[in-house]
This record gives sequence, structure tokens and C-alpha cells, in this order.
Amino acid sequence: KLDSLCSPVVERSERSYRLDKAHISSSSVSVTIDSIHEVCEGKKSEIFRRYADNRFDPNYCFSIYYGERVKSLDLVSTNAEEARTWITGLKYLMAGISDEDSLARRQRTRDQYPLSSLSTYENQGSLAFEEFCLFYKMISTRRDLYLIMISYSNQKEVMDLHDLARFLENEQKVQRKWEMYLIDIVAKFEPCPENQQRTVLGIDGLTNYMRSPAGDIFNPEHNQVNQDMTQPLSNYFIATSHNTYLTGDQLLSQSRVEMYAYVLQAGCRCVEVDCWDGPDGEPIIHHGYTLTSKILFKDVIETINKYAFTKSLYPVILSIENHCTVPQQKKMAEYLREVLQDKLVLSSINVHECKKLPSPDILKGKVLIKVKLFFSNMQEGDVSDEDTGDEEEEEAFANSWQVSSLNETVMNQILQLKPGELVRFNQRQLIRVYPSNYRVDSSNFNPQPYWNTGCHMVAMNYQTEGRMLELNQAKFASNGNCGYILRPKCMCKGTFFFSFFSAAFNPMLEDPLPGHRKTQLVLKIISGQQLPKPKDSMFGDRGEIIDPFVEVEIIGLHLDCSKQQTRVVDDNGFNPMWEETLVFNIQMPQVALVRFQVWDHDPIGQDFIGQRTVAFRSLMPGRLHKDICMHTSVLPRVSHLGNMLIADGEMGRLIPLVCVSDQ
Repeated sequence: KLDSLCSPVVERSERSYRLDKAHISSSSVSVTIDSIHEVCEGKKSEIFRRYADNRFDPNYCFSIYYGERVKSLDLVSTNAEEARTWITGLKYLMAGISDEDSLARRQRTRDQYPLSSLSTYENQGSLAFEEFCLFYKMISTRRDLYLIMISYSNQKEVMDLHDLARFLENEQKVQRKWEMYLIDIVAKFEPCPENQQRTVLGIDGLTNYMRSPAGDIFNPEHNQVNQDMTQPLSNYFIATSHNTYLTGDQLLSQSRVEMYAYVLQAGCRCVEVDCWDGPDGEPIIHHGYTLTSKILFKDVIETINKYAFTKSLYPVILSIENHCTVPQQKKMAEYLREVLQDKLVLSSINVHECKKLPSPDILKGKVLIKVKLFFSNMQEGDVSDEDTGDEEEEEAFANSWQVSSLNETVMNQILQLKPGELVRFNQRQLIRVYPSNYRVDSSNFNPQPYWNTGCHMVAMNYQTEGRMLELNQAKFASNGNCGYILRPKCMCKGTFFFSFFSAAFNPMLEDPLPGHRKTQLVLKIISGQQLPKPKDSMFGDRGEIIDPFVEVEIIGLHLDCSKQQTRVVDDNGFNPMWEETLVFNIQMPQVALVRFQVWDHDPIGQDFIGQRTVAFRSLMPGRLHKDICMHTSVLPRVSHLGNMLIADGEMGRLIPLVCVSDQ
């Protein structure tokens, strides 16, 4: 029978929960949680279907299927929010029924923790100032760091300079342990005046040091350009944007000149400019044959001119997709000359005699134009369009200045059929890979397979956050985010290494580099601190206590890709301890990325907490911190021993030990 749901009550029995329902009729229904098969929202049951009229709002309705004969209990709530709460709660209880009343246990833990940890003033249920200071000290002291301090200081609660030097050498793998360096650490990180006067480091000073950039998992030297920038342009991976002007999908989103400023300041060095005939003789930029908005070509070039070299001095490549008639092409050329001026001048380089491309260092402050050429037999009004497939080359170009553009569909076929030949093609000239036309939502492909074969410009939709863009960001962060990353020697022509290995390099083989030793990465995941709730937490910021675990993934060559995880720590997002060691064998660390993810384990699934992806070459050995971000947008810095975690402005810390060795 269908009754109205009114004042529902959940009561706990020995091994089950009961749903008691006040009702309008004289009958009552009780259902044990362990007898429920399914909870369905909306008017889906047979009883609901009898009410063909609109007597009940579907958002207020849900059905519980229970018992051996799978009966239905059909309920109508007083509002949609209440119905959603019941549906979510019942599903949670169904999933956790075998877990010794997990919901009640979580609530009991949360309620009793402050009482068991601290006696309040005269048991009044409030903290005096001195008690609050004691409580804060108690919860903020890191047990793992405290144990380190005790072990290196011979059971003292401070480390002198000798103790600090041993800690840096043994744990952090830091060899710079001369006295002035150690004194500077104490002066910079020790907050206690008495300890500063004695030149010793207390637990707060050690914590501050480990939370500083000196304790970050990312090599601080890689925040600046640290690679040789004098090699030919074809020896580099280049940060590349696809549909740069779009703010969203390829059908209805807005085109904005600000997107060019955004991607250039994010380190991108190759931007896309889709040019079409516009009104009043003015060329425009938009995604052709769609409802995306239009912006002026001139405004885009002025924006590029303003922001091209604010974050990186290395050359910017304009990938122009020219759909304009000749008169408006002439207008485009006029604007390029007027706005960019000497940024286009390459008078010191004879492009016709060059057998190889100039280096990023030589091209500092310059703008290069990538465009498909018109030939004498083409009539006025003909256009070229990268999306038509005209870019598929039947043979390799001998001219180093020529660039091939291939979409991911064509590239995937080449990767399957001729990966070795693709590597050698990429040693001679530049190639650009862009997403398939079917990605109308502006989603991103996985860039790693294309990097594995040496593809220089792997175009990403910078407007679409997520895993794939995070891989791209991690890749280019390892060279000061300047937009250029030196490719491994086996992918570059004209090196000593090339003579022995590159002719045989094939990323798809089980032994891609014959005779090359593997590298072993040992990660000890130690602990985390102040991990935030999941973004869409079931009970909001105040309710749920998370059960975190850490997942570490290697992303590189096909045979190097692997994933491992720690155990789950129940009911502790504040300071979980794992103390687990994960070991990875990596064939080609030069192209590998290491991705750390923190998850909240639940009986009905797992919720994402945060991530941090770091290029293998940028990993620092030692006991380190690492920022783990929930989103790709810039968030406040947090600290944590080994790894750090950020989500929606909240802070968390994750701590690994890193050890790298050749096998």
C-alpha cells in the first residue's frame, strides 16, 4: 500500500537497522536493512504506475525492494531533498551493513575523541586558553617527525648542528652540510628564540623545514630552466594548445582573446589560430561551422604580442589554420607585420640553407608561423583545413622547416603499425598531433603514447581540466615550465647515443632499449596530515570521516605503466599513517611520470581526494613533501611530510621516502 512518509526514524538493533514509518493508515511497515535488495528513486514500481495522474511528484518518490519475495515498499516524501537524503542514506547503510555498524561507529568516534584526548577545565565542556594551546600542540605535533628528532638527537627534544647534518645526509640525501648552511636552516625555520640562541632545531623548526620548498618532492632546481636549450628545435617536446580560443566545447562555447593570454602564461609555446573570412573585410577566429562565438584576428595577434614572452622567452609558434580568401589573407599578413614587427624577423638565419632547425636559445623572443602554403595552381578562394585530412603525408619531408599535423585517429594507426618508423621520422622534422574531430566536448586524449614516440607538439585543450592536462603540466614543469623539454637522446639525431641506440629504439617492444639498464624507484608512503573531505562528500564538510589510501601510478612506456596502492586507514583524515613501501622497475625514466592520488575508501565505492603528478626526472630523493591538487587551477600551497595535498583551498600532507637506483 502507498502511504505518505512522515517523520521517519532509524533505530539500531543487534545486527540490523529498522525503518519505522509513521503512516496515515492504520497499518505499519518495518524493513530490516539486511533484507533490502534495492532502493530506486522516482515512480518506477508497479504501484506507482497505477497512479497515471500527476498525484505524486516523481522527485518525492522512491521504492524499497526487500524480502525473499522482493516486495516493494513505495514511499512519498514531503520534499525532494528529504527523498534524496533517504535514498542516499539507505544505500550507504546497505553497503556498510557488514561493517559492524560503521555509521554509528564513525559518529561515536567523532563524538568521543575530544573527550578521551583532553580534560576540559572543571569538565565544563569548553577549553581555557592554556588548554587550547595544549590541545593545539598535541594535535599539530607530527609523530613521525618527532620520532626522527628523538632518533637523531639521542633522545633529546632538539637537534644540534651535528644531529641536523646527519639527518640531512641520511634522510634527505643532502651533502651540503657545512656549518653556515646548517646555521641558516636554524635561523630560517626555528620559531623559538631560545632554540635560535642555542643554535638548535626543535620539533616546530623541523616541521617548518620539512614543509618548506627544501622538503618538497619536486626538485627546486627544476623551477628554472635546467636543460640544454642550444640544440635544434626538433630535439624538444613543445607545449602545444588545441583550439586555443575556446573556453569550452567545440559547438556552443565562447571564443575569447583572454584564452591566448591564459595559455601563454601557463607555459604553452604553440597556439592555434583558426582564421575565417569576417564582415567588413576583417578576418575572424572561431570554430568553423559551429555556434561558437567569433573574435577578431587583429585582437588575438595583439594579445599574443602582449603575453608571448611574459613567462618564457623561448619562441612561440602560431599554428594558423587558414580558411580565408586571398584579400583577407593579405589583411592577416598586414596585421602580423604591424603588430609583431621584429618578433617575426629571422635575418640572422638563412632558412633555405639550414639543414636543421635553429635552437630555442637562438630563437628567444621570436614568433614562428606554421601555416599550409598556397601553390601557384590554387585559385583565389581556396582554403586549407587541417580537419579535412589533407595533412596526412605519404612520404617524409626532407626539409627540416616543414611540419606535419596529424589527428589522433591517424596517429593511433601509425603507432600500431609503424612505431619505430615514426620515431625516426620525428628525428628529422617536427610533427604536431591534435585531438580527433569527434571530441566535440573538448576532452583531451592521453598524450603519453605520442611522447613515447618523440612527437614534438602534442596539442591539448587547455580549457579542459582533468587527468590528461595534469600529465601535460607535469611534463613541462620539469624545465622551469618554459614550454620546451629536451627529448631523450634515443629520440634525437646527431648524438653519440643516437649512433648506438636510436636506430633500434621502439617504444612498443618488450626491450625498447637493448643493453640499457632499468631504474628502480622505491617509494615509502609514510603519512598524511589534514586531508580534506571529498569534493562531493555524502555528508558535507562536517559529517563524514574519510578512510584514505594512496595510489601511486607510473605513466611512461607501455611496459613501464603500472599502479600500486597502500592499505586503507579507517576513520582518519587528520594524520593517517601508512609506512608502506612500493617498488617500481622503470625501463625508460626519461619519459616517465609519477602520479600520486589519495582516495577515500567507502563500501559503495571510492571518492577522489587529490593528486600530484611529477616527472620522474624531477623527483628528489629523501623524506619529502609533495603538493597534491584536487584541481589544475592554482591553489594555496600546503605542506606535508613527503607529499602535500590541496583541495578547494583546504590543505593536506602526504609523506613519502624516495629512493632511485640503477639495477
